[in-house]
Amino acid sequence: PGLHDGWLVSGGERVMSFKALVDSAYRARISMSAIGFYRTPKLDYDLDRRWGDPFFYYAFGAALSEVHVDGLTGEYHVEQVDIVHDVGHSLNEAVDRGQIEGGFIQGMGWLTTEELVWNDAGRLTTHAPSTYKIPACSDRPMVFNAHLWDAGENTEETIHRSKAVGEPPLMLGISVLMALSYALSGIEGAAYPALDAPATPERLLMTARDLGGPCV
Repeated sequence: PGLHDGWLVSGGERVMSFKALVDSAYRARISMSAIGFYRTPKLDYDLDRRWGDPFFYYAFGAALSEVHVDGLTGEYHVEQVDIVHDVGHSLNEAVDRGQIEGGFIQGMGWLTTEELVWNDAGRLTTHAPSTYKIPACSDRPMVFNAHLWDAGENTEETIHRSKAVGEPPLMLGISVLMALSYALSGIEGAAYPALDAPATPERLLMTARDLGGPCV
């Protein structure tokens, strides 16, 4: 006997074995599974002409970051971050703020700590969180203000005029990289530096020395 021979299923007044149900569905050509997918409306984009609408709608945000850099070691702290983000008409403000804060921290890690290293054979050695540094709780800004744009309302007919907010805030982490670059430009006589990402403490220290640091 098979594993499911003793299973019983019911529907209304009818009761039968799972085996009998599967056999009946097979003979009646009725699928016992279903699949589906979401087809985003209003997408029409010409790659050759670079013209059209590749996305259903757009979300906007702005971030201002304040950092403190130790010119002797290259270590830094993100002192304060202020964010305003467009989520349309928010379905859940607490969830949206959490998505914005989490996306920002992920973007900050992408640009400051997550360094890619390859070995002599060309194999990526930093392939997982166990082999590269991701932001921890201690890396979060000392003051972290995430605001939802009060006037936000999606012009498209989404659910209650809301906007998805999972991925766009990641790009706001760029503000930390720019703040670190601006901090290094404070070295006396230095030009605005070409600070590559990820801006690790080691890279900040080497850039500061190239600029005639240390910086204050």
